[in-house]
Amino acid sequence: MFIKDIFNSKKPVLSFEVFPPKQESKVEEVEKAVKEMSNLPIDYMSVTYGAGGSNSKNTARIASYMKDNLSVTSLAHLTCVANTKEDIENILDGKEPSYLVISHLEPDHAANIARFAEKYPNSKLVGNAKTFSMLPQFFDMDFSDRSITVKEGDELNTGAHTLSFYMAPMVHWPEVMVTYDKTDKVLFSADGFGKFGALDTDEKWDCEARRYYFNIVGKYGAQVQTLLKKAAGLDIQIICPLHGPVLTENLGHYIGKYDIWSKYEPENKGITVAYASIHGNTANAAKKFAEILKEQGEETVSLFDLSRDDMAEAVEDAFRYDGIVFASATYDAGLFPCMESYLEHLKAKGYRNRIAAVMENGSWAPT
Repeated sequence: MFIKDIFNSKKPVLSFEVFPPKQESKVEEVEKAVKEMSNLPIDYMSVTYGAGGSNSKNTARIASYMKDNLSVTSLAHLTCVANTKEDIENILDGKEPSYLVISHLEPDHAANIARFAEKYPNSKLVGNAKTFSMLPQFFDMDFSDRSITVKEGDELNTGAHTLSFYMAPMVHWPEVMVTYDKTDKVLFSADGFGKFGALDTDEKWDCEARRYYFNIVGKYGAQVQTLLKKAAGLDIQIICPLHGPVLTENLGHYIGKYDIWSKYEPENKGITVAYASIHGNTANAAKKFAEILKEQGEETVSLFDLSRDDMAEAVEDAFRYDGIVFASATYDAGLFPCMESYLEHLKAKGYRNRIAAVMENGSWAPT
């Protein structure tokens, strides 16, 4: 019996959740305990994914034991993260996923939709109207007979979980939607709350998340504000973005940062000095000016050589601080190209609400 059928047939429903042991030698003890619990009037049992440092193999093993040896309906919590295709096949052990929820079609997330659909022909694809209108741009495959189209506020009951869907157009693509699991209070936030960086690096979230936000999502502050208002009505305990780590603690901090960033408000007091120099003279002037600022009591001065430094980080700091200085030589009777590019980046991302100053080196032509 499917778990969703259990919920449809009776209320209340009684279930237990089992945590796989860290040590392989302890699995039999867990199976013994599960066998004793199976004598109780329970409706189903679930098994968490790799809890306590164990691996997914024990999750699948214990769930299979419940079903095959005890005739207990079981639910295994599984994830594709850090698993190869072969690992996933071994974990599923011949079973087929019921649904694939499509949050965002950008290829770094969705390139394997066609492979998934071919591998699991009975699985349903869940998306919104824009999702399915865009799918043919990426895949030469007909999904019409297996598509479930959802709209704002729709719910999908999978049995153990109830998913609700909220549209998030232009955060940062037109088809984006987020999914809220009402059962476990998890928000699957698409690109929202994502970050650059590596998962195996011990680094603070703010810096790489800020750089990610302003260089990827920054143009769409109004749309982010709309999504934050929707999220404010949900009891969110976990945020699962498509980029970066799962967020489980101090969620107000992350949501607060997104609120500041999407309102285009300065996050900290400080000055960014960005310079574009041909022969080094403008660079010397910019560096001297940064020294003067510090001597005058400015605690935070962020200095960027736009010809050499990471443009994305220069954009990040421009939005982070409440002041900016542009220092540029002229070139071909216009701006030096790296400065022109920098200004175009800031314009495209909606740069505003800061104090700006200009240091001009107009020997070739006035800037």
